[in-house]
Amino acid sequence: MPSPLDMPIERFRQTLVEQVRRTFNDSASRQKPVPPSDEALFAKDTPIRMVHADLVGMMTGGVRALLLQMLHPHALQGVLDHSNFREDMHGRLQRTARFIAVTTFGHRDEAMKAIDRVNRIHAKVGGTLPDGSPYSATNPRTLAWVHVTETQSFLAGYLRHVRPDMPMREQDEYYRQFAVIARALGADPVPESKSEAEALFRELRYDLRASREAREVAQLVLSQRPEGTPAALQTMIGAEAIAMLPPFARSMLNLQRPVLTALPARAATWGVGRTLRWAFRQN
Repeated sequence: MPSPLDMPIERFRQTLVEQVRRTFNDSASRQKPVPPSDEALFAKDTPIRMVHADLVGMMTGGVRALLLQMLHPHALQGVLDHSNFREDMHGRLQRTARFIAVTTFGHRDEAMKAIDRVNRIHAKVGGTLPDGSPYSATNPRTLAWVHVTETQSFLAGYLRHVRPDMPMREQDEYYRQFAVIARALGADPVPESKSEAEALFRELRYDLRASREAREVAQLVLSQRPEGTPAALQTMIGAEAIAMLPPFARSMLNLQRPVLTALPARAATWGVGRTLRWAFRQN
């Protein structure tokens, strides 16, 4: 039997788990967390499942990825024309998190259904840029930018907050695994190693443009706070995401690298990450 001292600790742990699950799942529609499957696209204890299981690394990395994606004029215009992000930024982030969870941990059949749904949505997203040129969400090069920003950002969050000594062979394996999803979504080219990802990032950087709209979306991403999330946590996640950005991206988005808050934010992030891993009983 647990001791009387253990009982309030366990209640705290369960309360924390439930609060996190409400943040990442649509409680209004009674959405449940994605159950891990033994028949997922990726085996247990492989790099992609380790990286995507860490909440703090994924939150900071996810914000970083969104900020970078908004610098691509095609990705930005698709959001402006076909999304209600201003009214439902949290819902958009929830759906993205759900897609990552299903394709990483869910049964492979559910993962492929999720990929098919995204492909059908992308097929309907297109239009014209301000300069008159067309854009489409199915453009392989645009999808490649979205993919490379996500892989680099999620891995950067994991390395920064969880496992800075992750061996390079495991980092490369992470890129090879995530490439399976990227190709199914139509991205091309798709990196299969850290060095390939860095080279592709340098190449696609020249497709980016600074704009008032990109800066507006960046501020919305950084200011969104799911119900029940402490303001200090939102500030911490945003500060870490900005610190992880390359200098050119911060300049294009008119964001300042945190200086006075950098060390406190990183220390707080480490503490939150450790608490969440304890709550979810992750090693």
